[in-house]
Order: sequence, then structure tokens, then C-alpha cells
Amino acid sequence: MAVRMYHLAVDSHDLPSQARFWAEVLDWKILFEDEDEIVIGADEFALPGMCFLPVPEAKTVKNRLHIDLTPDDQDAEVERILALGARRIDVGAGEDATWVVLADPEGNEFCVLRPKRSLTD
Repeated sequence: MAVRMYHLAVDSHDLPSQARFWAEVLDWKILFEDEDEIVIGADEFALPGMCFLPVPEAKTVKNRLHIDLTPDDQDAEVERILALGARRIDVGAGEDATWVVLADPEGNEFCVLRPKRSLTD
């Protein structure tokens, strides 16, 4: 039996805002939208996607799961994502870290890594 990752579900207060932010970060598009769910992806057949779901509670602790992004140019990408509404956060990584920790508009942490060519790079 085979299995593939279908999408990453993201709890959100403002689904349209979160979906637009991540679609812009990833250069994806909104594929489906209603009041209870917004799905984004590169296209409808390119797995995985992201699905934004409404929740009443606010985020209160560090994410147990986060997204790592690997750009061609880390500094330029960090600046672009900050301009989209992200903010830098300090998680104690230290000055020699090769990644930058950011938070999306609802406070979900994610990292912008140095450029990588493989999963073991």
C-alpha cells in the first residue's frame, strides 16, 4: 500500500488572510474557498497542498510542526516574506544559525533555510 502527503492542515482565525499570505509566499494559488475551508496549491493536481480551517481558540504555544522553506537567495526571500506580513521571532537559535525563524500573520513559526538541493543537504 502506498501513501502520499495530501495537504498540511492549518488552524486559522482569518482563513482568507492566512491563505493569501501562504499562497503569495509559495507562489501558489487558491484552489477552493468557502467559509469553512480554503485550499491552496501549485495546481489542483500537484500534491501536497495546504488547507486552512477555522478554529475559535488563539495560538498559545510553539508549533509542534512547522514549515521549512529553502530559497535560491535566503536574504532576499526573508525580506520578501517580511514584506508580505511575516515577522522575525527569536527561538534561541543563536548567531551562527543557518536558518531564519519567522512567524506568519497568525504567529505560526516557520524557517527560511539556506539554499538546499536535497533532503539530506
